[in-house]
Amino acid sequence: MKSLLTVFTLLVTISGIQNSAGAQEETARIAILPFQSKGIDSVYIQTAESILRTEVGKLSPMDIISPKRISDALGGSTCIETECALDLGKKLNATRVVGSQILPLGEKLIIDYFMVDVPSNRRILSDEITASSVEELDAVMKRVAKGIVSGAPYEKNAEVGNIVQGESNEPLRRASRKNFGVMFGYLYPTSGYDGSDRVFVGDARFDFELNDYAAGILLGIRKGFAMNLYGSYLASRTDVCPYIGGGFGFHWVSHDEVMSVGPTGNYTISPSNRSDGFELTVETGLRVLHTYNFQLMFNLEYTYAFNDYDDQAIVFTIGIL
Repeated sequence: MKSLLTVFTLLVTISGIQNSAGAQEETARIAILPFQSKGIDSVYIQTAESILRTEVGKLSPMDIISPKRISDALGGSTCIETECALDLGKKLNATRVVGSQILPLGEKLIIDYFMVDVPSNRRILSDEITASSVEELDAVMKRVAKGIVSGAPYEKNAEVGNIVQGESNEPLRRASRKNFGVMFGYLYPTSGYDGSDRVFVGDARFDFELNDYAAGILLGIRKGFAMNLYGSYLASRTDVCPYIGGGFGFHWVSHDEVMSVGPTGNYTISPSNRSDGFELTVETGLRVLHTYNFQLMFNLEYTYAFNDYDDQAIVFTIGIL
């Protein structure tokens, strides 16, 4: 009986902790203060603020305090400092408060933003971004929203689709979506291929990347010659990008020839069977440094050649795109 009471008490305690954590998560509230700016059209500023609110709402279950409530609390004043943000957060019963200002610098825009945590009474995030034009504010606000939700600096939230021009002009540019690469490795037969243990292979790849997909053509020296069209789903837009996909094409496999003696005693050499045919592939792997135009690729695939030898193999290659 005492043991049952102990177990019951433990369960009630755990349930209370979970309910308390859930209540805290449900009551988490964020206030995004009006953007401050000088010398920039107010339409651009309001649009950027609206994009930030929308993206934070997509990425987080936090309750976003309405602009009207924030405006009433400000009473016509501005706030771009930690102290006033903390005071305002307490008035609004907010968990976090975000403040930002956008300033022109020639043709560029400097976006300076910060976030304070009201319960701990401290600034937890502060960063500065340079945009080449107002047209880049869309990509910048999406990156800022990810940083607000995750608490990570701007540079840690790079993804395909939100790289700004200043970053793509760095020595390792991130702007290119057309790839050319070479890869090397080994083919390990599971059927056919004259019973070989392994075969050295070399591939050339030409592909084009969309945000979440890549498609291209592979030309390979694989105990003969292979040419496949392939497509891949890219599971991440960050620097470490797993992918999965497949391809279809043609593979001519170089097989051993058969030597026979004719009636006259002469030797005749001829292929034992047809070695060319269509090929089906399934592949998976990693693209590393994916947001740059210099990528490392680690590829593992299974190939099936529809020929008389029933050639099948596992192929592992590594290379550079």
